[in-house]
Amino acid sequence: MNPALRRSMTGHRLLPCLLAASWLVLGPASVSGRSAAPPMALDARAGMQTMSEQVRSLRDWAIRTGDHEGVPFVVIDKPRAHLWLFDAGGGLLGDSPVLLGLARGDHTVPGIGERRIQDIRPHERTTPAGRFVAEPGRNLSGEDVVWIDYEAAVSMHRVRALKAAERRLQRLDSPTPADNRISYGCVNVPVAFYDTHIQPLFRARRAVVYVLPDTLPLHRVFNALHGPALAR
Repeated sequence: MNPALRRSMTGHRLLPCLLAASWLVLGPASVSGRSAAPPMALDARAGMQTMSEQVRSLRDWAIRTGDHEGVPFVVIDKPRAHLWLFDAGGGLLGDSPVLLGLARGDHTVPGIGERRIQDIRPHERTTPAGRFVAEPGRNLSGEDVVWIDYEAAVSMHRVRALKAAERRLQRLDSPTPADNRISYGCVNVPVAFYDTHIQPLFRARRAVVYVLPDTLPLHRVFNALHGPALAR
């Protein structure tokens, strides 16, 4: 698409992972204030999957320091291509496999949010690691997405199986995370899980999303934040 067209409307941006579907996505939606949930006992149950030590460590740290800002929060385990949703007290609300950026890596290529899809090389298709204050947005069809990093054009959205050769639905259903790397950096979530868990959470608020690293040590990514350090 012509770059001039991409910038012709203030606040509009094309997400690389949605460009393949020819979607033009709006900027962040307006959000209301947060309402803190009462503290709850940490839930050690991991649902149908076994929670990794990194996920458990980050969850415990977020609750202990209050870094999650007193609202439900998301942890995306990139090495296992899995998403975990916790309530304000750290209790498990749900978990799901997800699809991630094709390339392993913990940084975003500078300026990638402004580039054309055909100019993004395979090794640049990363899902960045870190702490993000994510917020809701909408595409021109009125369908919602969640911006993880608006400037880098990284969002969380329903999976769209528009190219049969990519086998996105089959990748989500496979028993291992080995084939869950396919997107341009965005986090693809199963439709039912998005509608049941993600969309209600982000309907009227911002919330913290933690993305675990592929290669960097956990403490290097998150220990710059306030509060007691994470274990090495």
